Amino acid sequence: MKNEDVKKAVREGYGKIARESGSCCVTTSSCCGSPDSAVTTGKAIGYTERELKEVPEGSNLGLGCGNPTALASLKEGETVLDLGAGAGFDCFLAANRVGKTGKVIGVDMTWDMIRKAQENARKGDYKNVEFRLGEIEKLPVAANSVDVIISNCVINLSPEKDKVFAEAFRVLKPGGRLMISDLVLLKELPDFVKNSLQAYVGCISGAEMKDKYLRMIKMAGFHEVKVIEETTFPAEAVTENETARGIIEDLKIDKKTISGFLSSVLSIKVSGIKSAGTADQLTSCQ
Repeated sequence: MKNEDVKKAVREGYGKIARESGSCCVTTSSCCGSPDSAVTTGKAIGYTERELKEVPEGSNLGLGCGNPTALASLKEGETVLDLGAGAGFDCFLAANRVGKTGKVIGVDMTWDMIRKAQENARKGDYKNVEFRLGEIEKLPVAANSVDVIISNCVINLSPEKDKVFAEAFRVLKPGGRLMISDLVLLKELPDFVKNSLQAYVGCISGAEMKDKYLRMIKMAGFHEVKVIEETTFPAEAVTENETARGIIEDLKIDKKTISGFLSSVLSIKVSGIKSAGTADQLTSCQ
C-alpha cells in the first residue's frame, strides 16, 4: 500500500467516526455504538470512572488501547502534546492535571476531529487546550517546546513511524517524557491482512512488530525506553467488534482465521526520555 493511500483511508475513516461519534478501533467490542459503549471501553482500557466523567460529553469516542495520561505523571504548569488528539478526550484529562498555568496541544490530521475537539473545548470552557491540524510525521509544533508527549492507539496508524518518533524527539524539551499507548504485534500478520486498508483503519495492519517498534523509539534518540504494561486481547472479544466484522466481510475470511492472527495483537504502554543534555538542532517550527 502506498503511504498516500493509507493516509487518505485513515483520514476518511476517522473523519466519518467524528461525524457519527462512533468507534471503530479494534479494542472495543461494541464499536460505532452508544456513549455507554464508549464508557465501557474506557473502563476496560484503564480509565477511571472519575476520568470518564470529568471531560466534556462527546469527547470520549471509545477509541484507544490504554490510558497514557495515567502514566505521564503530569505536573502543574507543564506543556503536553497529544499525537492524534481525536475529539480531545486525553487532552482534557491532561488539561485538568497541568492546570491553568499549563498548556495542552492536540494535533490531528482530520478536520472533522479538530472541529469536534474545539467544540468540546468550548463546551467544557477549557482555556488551556489548543487543537492544531497536522500530521504526526510533521508536527506543527516548535522544537524543544513540550514537556510531555502522549498518544493513544494512533502511531500504529502511521505508515512512517520512524518519522513520528523523530518528530516527537524534536519537539520535546531536554528532559522531556514520551508516554504512549499503542498496538504492536507478537508475530507478523498474513499478507492479505497487511494489504487491507480496512484493517489499517481498524488499527490492525499498521501495527508493527514489538521489537522493531521499541527499536525505532530508541533510534530516534530516546533513552530509558521501557514497556510499562502489555496486554493481549481475548480472541472472542476481538471477533465481536465492528472492525473485525468489516475485515471479515472485506477479506472474505471466517472468524476462526481472523481470531488466529488478531491474537498476536498486543496493547503496550511505553515510556522514554529525551536526555536532559540533548539539544535538538532543529529549532524552527515545522
